[in-house]
Amino acid sequence: MQAEIGETLKEMSVRIEKTVTAVKKEFSHIRTGRASASILEDVHVEYYDQQLPIAQLATLSVPEPRMILISPWDANAGKAIDRAIQKANLGIGINFDGKVIRLTFPELTEERRREFVKSAQKMTEEGKIAFRNIRRDTNEHLKKLLKDKVITEDDEKNAIEQTQKLTDEAVKNIENILKNKEKEILEI
Repeated sequence: MQAEIGETLKEMSVRIEKTVTAVKKEFSHIRTGRASASILEDVHVEYYDQQLPIAQLATLSVPEPRMILISPWDANAGKAIDRAIQKANLGIGINFDGKVIRLTFPELTEERRREFVKSAQKMTEEGKIAFRNIRRDTNEHLKKLLKDKVITEDDEKNAIEQTQKLTDEAVKNIENILKNKEKEILEI
């Protein structure tokens, strides 16, 4: 009996963790006015008929708060990286001198910062909705276990309380992540 509940709650925790990871990944794409190499994670470069992440073709560094320096290991890769970044349309300045690529992040206006905060809040709300859906699925599974007489009513009641605790912790966690991201975005 307890094994069934344990498995169900473990599965719920895994799904919650995946949701938190997905929201963090979405947050990494929000510009903050500061240079961050994470903005390039989803940019893939076509190089010798393969789609490769930039990190596999060059060294990435952040020499200044608003600049990313990309040093390709191969001169041919530089041109391909430049094309891929242009195509990604990231809204950042690109300067390729044949050897290194400099990405400059423009100063964000107050209005633009507010838009990014709203975007982060929307992503957080989508995460919370996902948590509630996970809780609902878990509770339905627990009710099915009760109906099939695999667990007792007391077991089900305790497990449902645990699902609520897990959901509350996840919501609190994601709100803290949002608070930090908002601070990062609004910081000048």
